Amino acid sequence: MNRRTFLQSTGAACAGLALTRSIPAFADTLQTGKGWRTFEVTARVEVLKPSGITHIWLPTAILRDTPYQRTLSNQFHADGGTAKLTKDKPTALGIVSASYPANAKPVLNLTSRVRLKNYAVDLSTPGKAPHVPKAELDYFLQPTKYVPTDGIVKETALKATAGANTDMEKAQAIYDWVVNNTFRDPKVRGCGRGDIRFMLESGDLGGKCADLNALYVGLARSAGLPARHIYGLRIAKSDLGYKSLGVNTDKATKGQHCRVEVYLHDYGWVPVDPADVRKVVLEEPPGNRPLSDEMVSKARKRLFGSWEMNWMAYNYAHDVALPGSAKPPLVYFMYPQAETTDGRVDPFDPDNFKYEITVKEES
Repeated sequence: MNRRTFLQSTGAACAGLALTRSIPAFADTLQTGKGWRTFEVTARVEVLKPSGITHIWLPTAILRDTPYQRTLSNQFHADGGTAKLTKDKPTALGIVSASYPANAKPVLNLTSRVRLKNYAVDLSTPGKAPHVPKAELDYFLQPTKYVPTDGIVKETALKATAGANTDMEKAQAIYDWVVNNTFRDPKVRGCGRGDIRFMLESGDLGGKCADLNALYVGLARSAGLPARHIYGLRIAKSDLGYKSLGVNTDKATKGQHCRVEVYLHDYGWVPVDPADVRKVVLEEPPGNRPLSDEMVSKARKRLFGSWEMNWMAYNYAHDVALPGSAKPPLVYFMYPQAETTDGRVDPFDPDNFKYEITVKEES
């Protein structure tokens, strides 16, 4: 299956794409009774120093048929340019691509409306998981450039799962290995590099969510468990008492965060997030909490099998080739991207690349 094959559509507004009918059994154990919440998320991007023809790309939520997210609509407008939406069904990848002539002021606006619901799988009672096509599971066993499944990754997976027999035992053992052996490194730019072979070979197991959760995915796939990164954006505060696991204003500009799902035979797709356990360790006041800390222990238990959905999913994609770009593919896509005739713009350079993401919860 080609990771770079896109289904294309054009226009100023597009509804979400139905991606899969396989909805795993789950128990809504977080905030029981609250049900679905609806959010409007607006991104505005501007290239401050355009040079020649300018391109801007934005990740776009298109997940529609999942237990935790329904994408209602995407509306976008390229001031002074043209824009289109491309979709890749296997990776749930939506990209708004905009192009601007040399004399234009490159500004791209995207507004997405999503419904979100807290997501938990009852792991205490094995059940008959809904059917998932073999092709889908095989796809999420494949290695990628930065998430290989051979060599030191395979060796580490075998060590981490020694003595584990069932897929549940293996998934839990890998989760525990990542939590116990990694750390969140605040000096890493953005969400990290996602290069797990480098992490293991160098012995540097520090990073952010795109590193630590990519490590979980690679180890799980090496152990024969289908697993996938889910790249997205925190868009609301945590209602579970974690200041570090949400955004506390209507600004989500720096809220990028990836999570993981692992497929277990008796349960279907199960949410996990070892990287956020390490975020609680480092950032939850007063900071640098031990793994034995009560708040850390609660997060560790909760984040194997459930997610609080104050977060909007973008895609499962890795090695992302931006439409119309001659530059190398991105390791992952959850930050705005841009290029001019001078090359790719640094998304973390506020003097050249300005963007803001705002959120409004609908009543």
